[in-house]
Amino acid sequence: MPLVRIDVLGSDTGRLIALGRAVHEALGEVMGIPDDDRFQILTAHDGESGLLRHGTYLGVRRDDGIVYVAITLREGRPAELKQALYRRIAELAQEHAGTEPRNMFVVLTENSDADWSLGNGEAQYLV
Repeated sequence: MPLVRIDVLGSDTGRLIALGRAVHEALGEVMGIPDDDRFQILTAHDGESGLLRHGTYLGVRRDDGIVYVAITLREGRPAELKQALYRRIAELAQEHAGTEPRNMFVVLTENSDADWSLGNGEAQYLV
């Protein structure tokens, strides 16, 4: 069960939905995440009350089309699977939302079963 946060600069609702769809489809295709396992926080920043900063770190020429994707998920997936996920997210974000792959910044944070409560004050993965 991943929790996905997507932050973009100056985006409309349609683009946010398309980016959320791209990430969710990639998670399903690459990592087998079920279709109904969709927990996303989609945020557009207007450039005044909310900003996104970016640079050219590691030679990637990003611009204001940057999309930050932070995915929190349970631990245990190999590096090759994570690399395949990054590629597929970039492909689908370009296909669904017109976002250039160079502007897709993705970070995965892993945790354990005890780190999740999906409601009712319970740790469902520990049952």
